[in-house]
Amino acid sequence: MTYKDQSKSVEERVQHLLSLMTTEEKVGQLTQPFGWQTYTNDQGNITLNESFKQQVENGGIGSLYGALRADPWTGVTLENGLSAREGAEAVNLIQRYAVEHSRLGIPILIGEECSHGHMAIDGTVYPVPLLLGSTWNVDLYREMCQAVARETRAQGGAVTYSPVLDVVRDPRWGRTEECFGEDPYLIGELAVASVKGLQGESLDRGDTVAATLKHFVGYGSSEGGRNAGPVHMGWRELLEVDLYPFRKAVEAGAQSIMPAYNEIDGTPCTVNTELLEDVLRKDWGFDGLVITDCGAINMLASGHDVAADGMEASVQAIEAGIDMEMSGEMFGQYLVQAVAEGKLDVQVLDQAASRVLALKFKLGLFEQPYVDADRAAEVIGSKAHVQLARQLAAEGVVLLKNEADTLPLSIADAGQIAVIGPNADQAYNQLGDYTSPQPRSKVATVLDGIRSKLANRVNEQTEKSSVSTLTGDSSTDQVLYAPGCRIKGDSKEGFERAIEVASQADTLIMVVGGSSARDFGEGTIDLKTGASNVSDNSWNDMECGEGIDRMTLGLAGVQLKLIQEIHKLGKKLVVVYINGRPITEPWVDEHADAILEAWYPGQEGGHAIADILFGDVNPSGKLTISIPKHVGQLPIYYNGKRSRGKRYLEEDLEPRYAFGYGLSYTTFEYSEPKLSAESMTAGDTVTVSVNVTNTGRYAGAEVIQMYISDVVSSLTRPAKELKGFAKVNLKPGETQIVEFHIGAEQLQYIGRDLKPVVEPGQFHIHIGSSVNDTQMAELTVREA
Repeated sequence: MTYKDQSKSVEERVQHLLSLMTTEEKVGQLTQPFGWQTYTNDQGNITLNESFKQQVENGGIGSLYGALRADPWTGVTLENGLSAREGAEAVNLIQRYAVEHSRLGIPILIGEECSHGHMAIDGTVYPVPLLLGSTWNVDLYREMCQAVARETRAQGGAVTYSPVLDVVRDPRWGRTEECFGEDPYLIGELAVASVKGLQGESLDRGDTVAATLKHFVGYGSSEGGRNAGPVHMGWRELLEVDLYPFRKAVEAGAQSIMPAYNEIDGTPCTVNTELLEDVLRKDWGFDGLVITDCGAINMLASGHDVAADGMEASVQAIEAGIDMEMSGEMFGQYLVQAVAEGKLDVQVLDQAASRVLALKFKLGLFEQPYVDADRAAEVIGSKAHVQLARQLAAEGVVLLKNEADTLPLSIADAGQIAVIGPNADQAYNQLGDYTSPQPRSKVATVLDGIRSKLANRVNEQTEKSSVSTLTGDSSTDQVLYAPGCRIKGDSKEGFERAIEVASQADTLIMVVGGSSARDFGEGTIDLKTGASNVSDNSWNDMECGEGIDRMTLGLAGVQLKLIQEIHKLGKKLVVVYINGRPITEPWVDEHADAILEAWYPGQEGGHAIADILFGDVNPSGKLTISIPKHVGQLPIYYNGKRSRGKRYLEEDLEPRYAFGYGLSYTTFEYSEPKLSAESMTAGDTVTVSVNVTNTGRYAGAEVIQMYISDVVSSLTRPAKELKGFAKVNLKPGETQIVEFHIGAEQLQYIGRDLKPVVEPGQFHIHIGSSVNDTQMAELTVREA
């Protein structure tokens, strides 16, 4: 049969298969039920549920969402979940039933969450995207995406719902941690790396997955930083800022895209034909799959209220360009009836079904629907992937303050070390949202990392001296610990013990911040979307993550009071933040001797932080999001318009820590930037170069950043926009020439006609270590 003939083109195979399908089978391809509900795991004995079997036999299922997802929403825990091997075996069981018991033998598309690692038990947990962005290391991030694809495909996952390409405009938003930052250019570079890393050279290789870009679009600009709130944005800004990373990823070959929950100027993205058809397909030439977010079609009739009922919402969605519904609830219930009653043209249904089938053919699922369970056990959580997680964490941690060279610490001089705070030894708190439960032994907390570091040094010294010791674990003796308090809540019952521990120590390290650890408690999860609900439960410390937006950016609970009490002891104080959004605490900024911003650093975060604290790694992370002095300064993203004002009565408009900022243990010196030509036309390209020298005592990595200012323009422009960056490693005394190319892509903006334009005139080229620390060269653009 033609559709089973691998020598035929994808289009030929799709059209032949489509011609054989009934309306019910076509609709079945557009549905994506929850995968964890298809089987039962009884102590390793996996059986398929009857409801799943009936769906397969009565028309089929196009896709399954989260077949291997483990978290409070799915109810899958370490106790009842599947190991790496068992997960692969379960997916094989699902696929075998679909292939052997559906009329046409169509395999199922298994879709999984993978924004910072496959969200399945045993999967490697990498740092959250906010830290990944802070590495400014595109090549390393691409390598991570390749590793994530290997782990996901090894268990049968074929499409991932990442990368998240939202541009953050209000960091009170709970999903800030899932984003790379506030700059569209930087996000665009990482978007391309993600697509290339996940999809590789070919989708049917067995170690690649299809990337899904989300959330299309404007999701990070919601009103008040509230999740899925309305977005007030004109088309020029939309094209110039929020759509830019998506366009770059589509150009890189992304195969799938997910519209956002929010509305823009009154139109929900799920049914925004201008976005889904005019921009995405006609202007950009996207020919892939469009899948809704979970529950998005329901929201059209109950939330946005642009549809009278489920039937109307379903028809609106598919006619606007939706090809598949995550959950499948509305499409599965209404589309067959809509066709029968003449409310939906069968050609629209055929178009959507053809896109689903095309992706399956591209992925090679018809030829190889099954995976090797032995390979899954070998690949998932491998030593190489764990080491990569540690390297990423180390490169993304940002040193915000280092008064009088407090860091790095010397093990020989540190004396007794006190590690204090609610995030010092709370494993789940450092993993971030969209993370499956992990065995405690798999996650290195800051306390673990410091103890391991000291134990290794003791062992090295013992081996060198060839003297054995029976004095016990000296690392445990040298390191004292007290949590002090919880992330949330008013209880100070742990203060006394924390102060006692601190008073005995010579070195104080306080690990505070936030938590996106989802709660397994009743009523804490929105069962339709999987987002968390705000909970008053005393055991729930979640103050960030999907569904958890905040009014302030200060430390929650009594954490600040704990720091202040410890500070009264008069000892040097190192503060480590582990969190999912910027923290605004002026008192800490002023009184701490050193501050590390570690975001959620993943399973190896504790080791990476210890490496930095003790100087085995020189910090090189740079902020990708501005940190305000006060929440009242929001919005404070660096690339705002020149016309946005000068100051408030109480404070100016400068952030506490600017975009691109991050300290090092060494120092770098920049020469004046030099242009290969002082003028050009819009069709030319010039090169700007700068000499960067490591003038300090330590080897280190520096992120050289290029910003461009359009001095006079027909429409208002930002004062500076990032248009290039490079991360270079330099030994003490070493100099490297760094070059950037400047052409139309770097100089253009969206004009009145909503098309890119490069206007003649003066441009300032700024190069430096952050947006507020640059040197400038002048460039003139002439008429052609």
